[in-house]
Amino acid sequence: MRLCTFEAGGREAPGRIEGDRVVELGAPSLRAWLLEGGEEAGEHALAEVRLRAPIPHPPSVRDFYAFERHVATARAQRGLEMAPEWYRIPVFYFSNPAAVVGPDEEIRFPAESSAWDYELEAAAVVGGDGRIAGFTVLNDWSARDLQKMEMAVGLGPAKGKDFATSMGPVLVTTDELGDLRLEMVARVNGEERSRGNLGDMHWSWEQLLEHAGRNTRLQAGDVLGSGTVGTGCILEHGDGRWLQQGDVVELEIEKIGVLRNPIA
Repeated sequence: MRLCTFEAGGREAPGRIEGDRVVELGAPSLRAWLLEGGEEAGEHALAEVRLRAPIPHPPSVRDFYAFERHVATARAQRGLEMAPEWYRIPVFYFSNPAAVVGPDEEIRFPAESSAWDYELEAAAVVGGDGRIAGFTVLNDWSARDLQKMEMAVGLGPAKGKDFATSMGPVLVTTDELGDLRLEMVARVNGEERSRGNLGDMHWSWEQLLEHAGRNTRLQAGDVLGSGTVGTGCILEHGDGRWLQQGDVVELEIEKIGVLRNPIA
């Protein structure tokens, strides 16, 4: 299934996309539907609704660091070798669930930053049974100059990430995606800037899910980010071509769709 949260008539509702229509699901939210289900409650033309982030208000957002190429390249630029601990546990940081942004919404970077970056990622959403319900596209926007200062102290990232995380356009259930060897592409103003494959993750989604749930309780709607695919951000390129006001960033994952956001 291709699940979504959509806006129509001034209200948000969960839905299931079928061709050129959206079947409204009878639940207060997609998170509630994942937990408790619900009957069909109507139908809308897809062209007449606005898609929002599939889970606009997740209980938590954990973003992992699961692609070896990205980690190695980013560390090499700081003169660092791979940390042996990276191969022992799948590490993550907590992002801001209050700053989730949907498709076509503007991204506002902190005014005190000038090193504006995108990050090409996938995200899994936890279902009501504690397993992965489906996958969406995730952009872990980064203010690299702020992030650099924070992480030099030994904590973070925090304000370098706190302002926005975009997700969408849909949540595709696991049965539709096969073996998850899915092509991933990032474009800025139509120019391809990054390309990778979701199948290149060092850690499996099952390992990420297990680690996220260790010593705690995962909830329906929790978001688990993959981390950035190799080549999947401007930082890795090292060319200083940071994002600018007016740019349009498109992240695309095969079989899931395109997540598009303009820079305010």
